[in-house]
Amino acid sequence: MIVCIALVLRCWLIEIKPPHFDEGINGWFADQMTATGYYRYDPTNYHGPIHFYAVFLSQTLFGREVWALRLPAILASVLCVIAMLRFREFFGTGVARLAALAMAISPGLIFYGRYSIHESWQVLFSILFLHALLGLWQNGRRRDFFTLIAAATGLILTKETYLVHLGCFAIACFVLWVWQYLVPSRPAFPVALQKWRRDDVILGVGLAALLITFFYSGTFRDFGALRGLYQTFTVWVKTGVDSAGHHKTAYDLVGPLNYYWIAIMARYEWPALAGVIACLRYMGPSDARLRYTAIASTGTLLAYSLISYKTPWCIISIIWPFYLMLGALLKEWADRCARRRVWLIAVPLLVVSLWASIRLNFFVYTDDSEPYVYVQTLEDIRKFTDPVLTAAKSQPDGYQMKGSIILDSYYPLPWMLGDFTRVGYYKKDSMPTDWDCDFVIVDTSMEAATEKNFAKPFHKIPFRLRSGQDDCTAYLSAERFSKILGTEPNIIPKANVEP
Repeated sequence: MIVCIALVLRCWLIEIKPPHFDEGINGWFADQMTATGYYRYDPTNYHGPIHFYAVFLSQTLFGREVWALRLPAILASVLCVIAMLRFREFFGTGVARLAALAMAISPGLIFYGRYSIHESWQVLFSILFLHALLGLWQNGRRRDFFTLIAAATGLILTKETYLVHLGCFAIACFVLWVWQYLVPSRPAFPVALQKWRRDDVILGVGLAALLITFFYSGTFRDFGALRGLYQTFTVWVKTGVDSAGHHKTAYDLVGPLNYYWIAIMARYEWPALAGVIACLRYMGPSDARLRYTAIASTGTLLAYSLISYKTPWCIISIIWPFYLMLGALLKEWADRCARRRVWLIAVPLLVVSLWASIRLNFFVYTDDSEPYVYVQTLEDIRKFTDPVLTAAKSQPDGYQMKGSIILDSYYPLPWMLGDFTRVGYYKKDSMPTDWDCDFVIVDTSMEAATEKNFAKPFHKIPFRLRSGQDDCTAYLSAERFSKILGTEPNIIPKANVEP
């Protein structure tokens, strides 16, 4: 039932929201793989290749559709919920189910699980990594060892912030070791006898190195790109320090530390915020496995709080372990008192989370007053794309229409118009020389300079591409679009006006 809820909330009306700016870029990268035959890794992009290969596979199998663009992220997000259920092995069925349910209805995990971006993959591999660590601690099985290697490999293939997550997991081991001397865990939980051997290490590390080389080298076609594995951190550190326009100053607390992520949780993610508070309980005598999870999750929250560069989708990489903390604390209370009292706490948290998810994902998904709605393409874009795509599908030479897009920032249009063969993209300071087009898009401030170049009638359609960007104007030729639009053209050159 929990997995079905997760699936429905991530798939229902999946095309209701126009492609996001980053989705357009990610889809464009997949289109380049189709054109060149492989993915050319760019360290200044500081995103690993795995998501681009997944999008390429989805689009190859199902076509260049919005739902196909988002399908890999949806699957990764649903797999996160399934992986969370596996923690019943360590913390009990009730804890795992409550954590998985909170994840299934989380506003952020749904919102960004419906985006074609990398973060859902990062959450999935982080969950698997923690599960494998606890598995080695409790059982020492070879399966857990290989899962650990696979999860670390997945993180490296996903995004450069794998360094933050793997670093926090490693530092948490040291902090736990020190803390055990100060406040011993209760009950004590010794490390199990390890069943993996040296041959397993050679095999696991060798396969990981092979996969990393395979994907980062463009399936062995560009070995020079492997240098990007370390070059990317030069760019990443500079971006993280300078923030590149993504510093959330409204939530500064003191010095470099701020509470932006806590403020986001307070607005959308009440179960996760309750889980942050629950971590305090596990600083005292408690199950060492829960204590380690609390330390690692708090460390990740602090690390992301220190990084100046903040985009809201990073929240899903932060909040997921706090669901386990909440579930563990509620189970502890349930064992000590009546279960009915525990549900008086859990149900309101889950209901608020579900209400926020439905509101955000199905009603205000393009409202830029919502912090999660960030650089989102507005529904206004359909004023341009709907008639153009309708003409392309209904006219024999529709995809051979000629178009000029003259904007300094025009994504996701290159992906949305990716099937068109004669579309040119220009900056505002490099105007096209040929104006015999079927459609043109310019900044509204360029209307007068554009219209004087037209030699045939056009329909003039104002629209907004996204918040934070100047208004746009689309021009659709009367010859192509009058029948589709059902109106008369409103831009008629003087040379075409009869005396």
